[in-house]
Amino acid sequence: MTQSVLDRLPDKPSMPGILPGLLLCIAVTAIAFAFAQLEERLFGTAWLEPLVLAIIIGTAIRTAWTPSARWFPGIDFSAKLLLEIAVVLLGASVSAATILAAGPALLVGIAGVVVLAIGASFTIGRLLGLSKRMATLIACGNSICGNSAIAAVAPVIGADSDDIAASIAFTAVLGVVVVLGLPLIGFGLAMSGLQYGALAGLTVYAVPQVIAAAAPLGTAAVQYGTLVKLVRVLMLGPVCLILSLLAPLMREETDEPAPHVTAGDRPKAGRPPIHHLIPWFIVGFLGMVGARSLGAIPETALAPAATAATLLTVISMAALGLGVDVRTVAKAGGRVTAAVVLSLLVLGSISFALIRLLGLV
Repeated sequence: MTQSVLDRLPDKPSMPGILPGLLLCIAVTAIAFAFAQLEERLFGTAWLEPLVLAIIIGTAIRTAWTPSARWFPGIDFSAKLLLEIAVVLLGASVSAATILAAGPALLVGIAGVVVLAIGASFTIGRLLGLSKRMATLIACGNSICGNSAIAAVAPVIGADSDDIAASIAFTAVLGVVVVLGLPLIGFGLAMSGLQYGALAGLTVYAVPQVIAAAAPLGTAAVQYGTLVKLVRVLMLGPVCLILSLLAPLMREETDEPAPHVTAGDRPKAGRPPIHHLIPWFIVGFLGMVGARSLGAIPETALAPAATAATLLTVISMAALGLGVDVRTVAKAGGRVTAAVVLSLLVLGSISFALIRLLGLV
């Protein structure tokens, strides 16, 4: 049975337990910034941002070397808590005027993209012979917010641990691929900051990954992409509530036959905790947006907050890379691979359609 990193973590890791993995992530971050500076000296500009370099370096290390258990608490701490703090700090760079500028059309459009993408992804998974639970995990992870959506949906539908592990492995690997490849599409199609920001927010899995993917096309792309992504994340609550009503149709489903056996224990039935439906860092982000809009954050604090957010995000991306082993792709089977890739292509197509429909320039 596949064992996730979380399964190997202590319930409450101490600071000494966190330190080795945290220092490893900081070391990867330092290398990423050093490479970015080298790029600037050689080419006059950093074609690959430290955010992206941290993912690449971390992934390369993880593929060549499997960390022992002593590294996991710090890596998990960096990938989760530091990432979430970075998102909260990012709220200081966005005012309410930016959110109100989105307008009802964009908000309704994002909700429509999520609903259509979930339906299309689930259908693709079922046509490829995946179980209802696996198809649902892939659909929600692909359409909402990657691993966070999978973690929230899994207990609702009673997913097997192997289903969860395979789904998370693929969203982790493809999340890196999208972050690295999406800027090429943006430059190739000569997209504006708003257009590309919307595309990144609609297709990239995690909020910090949106920042990494949008950064090459400028500040407008980062801010708009973050806004779009946060609205997408807020769809997690309604989706989980709806799935909780449909869960009885899935919990009694038998596991798939070999070679796609899912033999893990299913999580207990029931709705996920409220903090899974609306993550605390989303509330924190919105609180910071409110504080910025009301003038409660001094102007002198905005630049340090932005710098801290960037640094913490790069450390988190290093941790994300250290948690990705590209060899897991070969272990999960062709049907899962096809389902995830096709679902991502469908999501991208729907997102392009919304951008054209809204007339973003």
